[in-house]
Amino acid sequence: MSDAPSEPTRPASQYISATQPLSYTNPTDPTPPKKRGGAGMVVLAAAVAAIVGGASGAGIAVAVDSHNGASSGSASNGATSITVNDKKNATAITAVVAKASPSVVTINVTASNEAGTGSGIVLTADGYVLTNTHVVTLDGDTANTTIQVETNDGRLLAAKVVGTDPIDDLAVIKLQNVSGLQPAQFADSSKLNVGDMAIAIGAPLGLSGTVTNGIISALNRSITVASAAAPSGGDSSGGSGSSPFNFWNFGDGSGSTGAPSTTASTTIALSVIQTDAAINPGNSGGALLDSSGRVIGVNCAIASAGASSSASGQTGSIGVGFAIPSNVALRIATDIIKTGSASHGLLGASVEDVTTSGSATSSKTVGAKIASVTAGAAAFNAGMQAGDVVTNFNGIPITGATDLTAQVRVLQAGSKAPITYVRSGKVIKTSVTLGQYK
Repeated sequence: MSDAPSEPTRPASQYISATQPLSYTNPTDPTPPKKRGGAGMVVLAAAVAAIVGGASGAGIAVAVDSHNGASSGSASNGATSITVNDKKNATAITAVVAKASPSVVTINVTASNEAGTGSGIVLTADGYVLTNTHVVTLDGDTANTTIQVETNDGRLLAAKVVGTDPIDDLAVIKLQNVSGLQPAQFADSSKLNVGDMAIAIGAPLGLSGTVTNGIISALNRSITVASAAAPSGGDSSGGSGSSPFNFWNFGDGSGSTGAPSTTASTTIALSVIQTDAAINPGNSGGALLDSSGRVIGVNCAIASAGASSSASGQTGSIGVGFAIPSNVALRIATDIIKTGSASHGLLGASVEDVTTSGSATSSKTVGAKIASVTAGAAAFNAGMQAGDVVTNFNGIPITGATDLTAQVRVLQAGSKAPITYVRSGKVIKTSVTLGQYK
């Protein structure tokens, strides 16, 4: 479902350098001061000055270049660079954006009758970029696309797909004939707190270098969305289901409806960070950042106000956006660069929500009810039976079937994880070694 890389695959260790473009920096996650003035403001202003450089108080870059699709011309003087007119009064967000913007790119994707614009995160100086599967497959419409990437400094570069992972809606592309890119720094998403600052950078509606900010609204949120897996050959058509969570049309409206062209029953469960930072079509694949300018998530989806996922039903951000956590994104990206694909855990059991199974009783426990167990699979080997209700998996509370499915898929095949379930009122704690989802 993807093009092979144009050069021999190197060991993953060669991509994880001493500068750690594919690993975590020290996640201190400092909280910026809420008020200007005093010593805190002096430190902030100094930090901004150090990042943007220069001694003049004049603007250091031109305004953002507004466009849909690829721009014409060669490298510019930073068409999407950040404008800082008054460094002394710059905010914490200014410092974050000045640091991280060179690591975010705009991705223009075209096929025979469709086109779209998404975003991406630079992983390595020689051009490996992380984005969403639904960006490079035009929401799952096609496996045959042409990709052009616009860097933060205005260069236009061709790119090829290295590999896609539709299970977590992540993909890696490789920019051709490039060097000297600035890899993003990644934070440890397991250290995040609800209420932490969240800053999104991407190309909503094709507006490259757009910045929005908010907070982390929830962690370990589980959502289901239509799969963005590309068809094995040619184009396909179908519905996207009735989920209120959509990948949303990220393009310019020239053919793509924004709904993955898959059957309604083809869905995936994602474990995501929820944020109220405005995320719109085109932010997909872009960075969600912490207050130190490190990537905490890959923006991927947004909630819509209605069940319709058609372009006519999209009204913009309603403050409920989702990003794939950085820990998951890094694991998937590293696997794709190394082997072209990534693995996911399999419990080997069918599950359902407790609230929708059987008759309601006062003794029911919120969780994911095991409907059946596959003989010889991970759940079977852990001693689980039909009727058990899973309440915790790998340290994450489980409230339903989507929760359990999403958390199992986050882990690699062969991973061992603690699991808690209830059987006839008795709490049982054990561990399970996951199989491989195929």
